[in-house]
Amino acid sequence: MEANGKDELKLPLLHAPESLTIRTSSFKIRDIKCASCVTSIESVISNLNGVKSITVSPLEGRAAIKYVPQLISVKKVKETIEEAGFKVDEFCEQDISLCRLRIKGMACTSCSESVEHSLQTVHGVKKAVVGLALEEAKVHFDPNLTEVNNIIKAIEDAGFGAVLISSGNDLNKVHIRFEGVNSPEDVTVITSSLESAVGVNHVYIDVTTHKVTISFDPNLTGPRSLIQCIQEAGSIPNMYSAALYTPPRLREMEQLHEIRIHRNQFLLSCMFSVPLFIFSMILPMLPPYGNWLDYKIHNMLNLGMFLRWILCTPVQFFVGKRFYVGSYHALRRRSANMDVLVALGTNAAYFYSIYILIKALTSAIFQGQDFFETSAMLITFILLGKYLEVLAKGKTSDALAKLTQLVPDKACLLALGTDGNIISETEIDTQLIQKSDLIKIVPGTKIPVDGIVIKGQSHVNESMITGEARPIAKRPGDKVVGGTLNENGCLVVKTTHVGSETTLSQIVQLVEAAQLARAPVQKLADHISKFFVPTVVVVALLTWLGWFITGKAGIYPKQWIPKAMDAFELALQFGISVLVVACPCALGLATPTAIMVASGTGASHGVLIKGGDALEKAHKVKTVVFDKTGTLTVGKPVVVSAVLFSKFSMVEFYDMATAVEANSEHPIAKAFVEHARKLHQQKFESHTKAVSEVMDFEVHLGAGVGGKVGDRKVLVGNKRLMHASNVPIRPEVERYISQNECRARTCVLVSIDGAVAGAFSVSDPVKPEAGRVISFLHSMGISSIMVTGDNRTTATAIADEVGILTVFAETDPLGKADKIKELQMKGMTVAMVGDGINDSPALAAADVGMAIGAGTDIAIEAADIVLIKSSLEDVITAIDLSRKTMFRIRLNYIWALGYNILGMPIAAGILYPFTGIRLPPWLAGACMAASSLSVVCSSLLLQYYKKPLHIEYT
Repeated sequence: MEANGKDELKLPLLHAPESLTIRTSSFKIRDIKCASCVTSIESVISNLNGVKSITVSPLEGRAAIKYVPQLISVKKVKETIEEAGFKVDEFCEQDISLCRLRIKGMACTSCSESVEHSLQTVHGVKKAVVGLALEEAKVHFDPNLTEVNNIIKAIEDAGFGAVLISSGNDLNKVHIRFEGVNSPEDVTVITSSLESAVGVNHVYIDVTTHKVTISFDPNLTGPRSLIQCIQEAGSIPNMYSAALYTPPRLREMEQLHEIRIHRNQFLLSCMFSVPLFIFSMILPMLPPYGNWLDYKIHNMLNLGMFLRWILCTPVQFFVGKRFYVGSYHALRRRSANMDVLVALGTNAAYFYSIYILIKALTSAIFQGQDFFETSAMLITFILLGKYLEVLAKGKTSDALAKLTQLVPDKACLLALGTDGNIISETEIDTQLIQKSDLIKIVPGTKIPVDGIVIKGQSHVNESMITGEARPIAKRPGDKVVGGTLNENGCLVVKTTHVGSETTLSQIVQLVEAAQLARAPVQKLADHISKFFVPTVVVVALLTWLGWFITGKAGIYPKQWIPKAMDAFELALQFGISVLVVACPCALGLATPTAIMVASGTGASHGVLIKGGDALEKAHKVKTVVFDKTGTLTVGKPVVVSAVLFSKFSMVEFYDMATAVEANSEHPIAKAFVEHARKLHQQKFESHTKAVSEVMDFEVHLGAGVGGKVGDRKVLVGNKRLMHASNVPIRPEVERYISQNECRARTCVLVSIDGAVAGAFSVSDPVKPEAGRVISFLHSMGISSIMVTGDNRTTATAIADEVGILTVFAETDPLGKADKIKELQMKGMTVAMVGDGINDSPALAAADVGMAIGAGTDIAIEAADIVLIKSSLEDVITAIDLSRKTMFRIRLNYIWALGYNILGMPIAAGILYPFTGIRLPPWLAGACMAASSLSVVCSSLLLQYYKKPLHIEYT
């Protein structure tokens, strides 16, 4: 799970317009035939002014180039490559940067849509995604056309607040606090020293706070080296002091700040509305204690009405200011949201009450009922609902917060002498760890970063990342993951991945991306919200007119009108109640909150779901297609026999086959090379084990590999490769193949100069959980199919062992994708489970691609869901979690729409003629708040998800 950054388009952003930015572009280059081609390309490009580095992959035929856009354009780079005699494809002249922003003030789906629309209208913005539950936006933009400040301004113009969370390369940034700087010359010395350091991309110094932010390449440098660089920058040693600075976590600060604001607004509103409620509802019912409220100040204006006006006004205009501001911005962009409904309802109540107050002040006989308590109580209940909602929403990211807190604060750094012995142990901050550092992990402590064990043995509990409670044995050569717990032995680990490249960071990034993504089911809420608020306003207006006209016309009995009210006031209360009870906030929260919790819950169980789309599609899966090697089988094949069919000696046979297989990444090739290495150590000690150089190496997808070893042409692969290369297969070879295939072994043939020189058979044991998983899928109504490049006999034997009835064998990578498409043409929703490069086309073609976590980066990149533990039981977990999530989303829609469907008729007074029951506006506000709270709490129940199948391994 190494970082490759292709999906996220992570590129550094300018922090100062005058600074030089380093960007990365990639090209597809044709006609790369050998290592000399790579050297030619790298030499001509490296000489260009402005090119920082170039990496060319001969196997993929791709080049990644880091360059300074102010000094050179990608078009010039492309032209230079073509002048060197190579064709450039998939060339993109446009540079793309990425930034993530925290959005403040979003309340419902129409708010997130408004932000998205505003961002998409900014010149230079290519893609913008806004997540309502996460309250974030991810924006892809062309830095040559716009900058982050313009993006933030567009959000603010739409009526929302925006704070930059991160820019493209922030994950490989370090913040350092320095001392000893007394003049501009000192700043220049430090800046030039850092900019000249190897691996530094960008330096930004804030002189006022004495902090420097450095963007760097973790493969070339690290925080400790950069601190040392500052300390050595002066004319005398340690002239400047430097130390790591950890900025406060923005997400937690923003969350606490939002909770504090909503709490304070609610408490402030209570200061006025509680006395107002007592004066209007309680004391008048407790004579003689409330008689003093009837004291006449002037004409019919009594003390009670005056106090209610005094107490209501601050709530309406000061505490409720947020609703006016939100309404203004919503109406300005020709949309309507919750703020519009609340503002309409409270203003109707407040200004009608002002009319009553003025009439009472100017008339000696006027009798009227004010609604000041309605306005104040309505705002108070809405604020209470928002406060409870933000508290609950904070818990939706608990799983993600727990993941980020797994890494320990400190680590023990080892220094080795020239003889390899430990000469010192230093406790350092985990953020100061660099690649290739040696870290000592004592029993009972957490592993700080990803690495490889080079000394010691222990058991590591990886349950916090994979969900698997069984400790895993670790010995030299084994990989360990940052955030996991070392249980009983002391380990020395060499770090391989730090910062944003660690497994834990990748998990967090994937979960955050999934939480930000919008599921297709969300479209329903988006569609409803577009016309929902205008419809509610029309219904409220019709409700008011209906009750007012029928009351004035005497159509309903006058006894229905409560005392101290008239037909207009009764109608007004019904209209206000309709406005408030129908608020669409809960509808907008129904899907994103469920996806947010489900993504975090899945990650805690070892299932990474890349987006709402994958989460939604997985519940429809009716067919699961499995690869064989590394998926249904353990993926660590072992050579069990080898036989010669020619005059070559066994040593020559092994040497030539090893020379070719050493260039292949296939598990069988690795198994053969490892087997040959052991044989050299045990039996062929008199012979050298050096691998011969291979010329014209070629990969035959789904069949094998080939190349020239010396002056001999060697092919290593299956029968299909031999037939394609016109290599005859003799009867004794066929017998050897048949004997092994019947025992579920894979036979690999080795051809030298057009004749089969020998063969070896490989056994790959079936995963212990495979049979139970296939059986459980069948009980869920899901069929299982195997698609493999292996021969039919071996594939059928494995399928029979695990219980799969349908097998497609001897299928190349494109053929696997074609089989997926054939199944889809029959109307099936298909999930593909695979682990290798050859599975990536099928993973991409499937409705839901599931990559085994121990598989290749390309397979993981192509998949929609990553199974971190490499356990097949998580195929069931992914599908079941999807079903539970979709059920929860539907239930959320019932909660959201149920309040509206049931509440609106009651608020409109449908029960009043028969039962005398009506819904006062303040109670309608409480129902609206309860609606949103119900949806969020319903989503939070997904945190208690239990896996349907848990297999204990012995």
